[in-house]
Amino acid sequence: MKKIVCAFSGGLDTSFCVPYLIEQGFEVYTIFVNTGGTTINEEKKISNRALELGAKKHLNVNVELKLWNQIIKPLIWSGSNYQDKYPALCSDRYLIVSEAIKLCKKLNTKYISHGCTGMGNDQVRFDLSIQAFGNYKIITPIREIQNKVSDVRGYEKKYLTERGFKVSSLHTKYSINENLMGATVSGSEIDDWKEPSKESYILCSTPDKYPTKTKKITIEFAKGEAKKIDGKPIKGADLLRMLNKIGGKYGIGREIFAGDTIIGIKGRFLFESPGISILQKAHRALEESIFTDKQNFFKPTVGKKWVELVYGGFYFDPLARNLETFLEDIQKPVSGKVTVLLSPGRADAVCVDAKKILISKDAIYAQSASWGVEESAGFIKLLGKSTSTWTEVNKK
Repeated sequence: MKKIVCAFSGGLDTSFCVPYLIEQGFEVYTIFVNTGGTTINEEKKISNRALELGAKKHLNVNVELKLWNQIIKPLIWSGSNYQDKYPALCSDRYLIVSEAIKLCKKLNTKYISHGCTGMGNDQVRFDLSIQAFGNYKIITPIREIQNKVSDVRGYEKKYLTERGFKVSSLHTKYSINENLMGATVSGSEIDDWKEPSKESYILCSTPDKYPTKTKKITIEFAKGEAKKIDGKPIKGADLLRMLNKIGGKYGIGREIFAGDTIIGIKGRFLFESPGISILQKAHRALEESIFTDKQNFFKPTVGKKWVELVYGGFYFDPLARNLETFLEDIQKPVSGKVTVLLSPGRADAVCVDAKKILISKDAIYAQSASWGVEESAGFIKLLGKSTSTWTEVNKK
């Protein structure tokens, strides 16, 4: 039998993939890549599910540290979100592919499978990433059946029950994808452009449960990387998990997004990213105090392009590494403390304490300066010379 590696989550789609691939003549090896949204007990359930479905072997891999270093750090450095709104919570897909390819190499097979449909963005991210690793044969069971049946999910459930496999009651009206970065929710009334119900709240409290008092926290950065909260050292993954919990109580980072997908259709979903939102706000406040005006104007261009590549499936394109090199280099002076005020739905950077804030000894904005009125007037005259010359030349 041909060996195949299947990226497995334990959900309906990937559960369908295992017996389907076996019936196609494959010996299936499943892998679950934990990117921070799954407990150890849930991992055990996923393992049991894979083996119950007929997988030859199952592997669980935790990549929280890699997610922090390879995805979250450059995302915060970028200061950007897809279409200025979505913080690319889908970026963990690239680590899933990386780990699946490692298993392919270990098993000496070129066959790899995933449970993406033909209607979404993830199929593009998975396929492009796999292609970036070489000549692999991608098998996609859900895409294979979607043109043959009208109700794909109904077909999957029937397929599994007819073979004696239980279909989990967890397959509710929403499709929920949660990782260390946050949670993405789609389906049901969200897809219909209607108001999401209270059931759609995952990391965030509902508005009626927001705290009545504001809260201040201090985040300390070293070379652009968050290292401490309120003076206590804490590692990246745990730091973000803490901020998700604190910020979630205030409903920070919850947005409804109707975005332009890679495949050319509108996609509507909501997402919650309390920790990312707080880090972005604090990090930007520190940067804008330390960078020169030229750096502040140019860096967002680089950050926006990096996010576009990651969202669009091109994380493994060399340009992404080129941009990360710039982003890492420009972070060298970005060290200091930022106090963030949390209130319902908001995170505001209210205080910045850093040694390299660009405060001039010669002037304080709108208060005092070491130059006189003649110098100011002369500067403004020269600054507007092109415009005033155009006016003079183009007089009727």
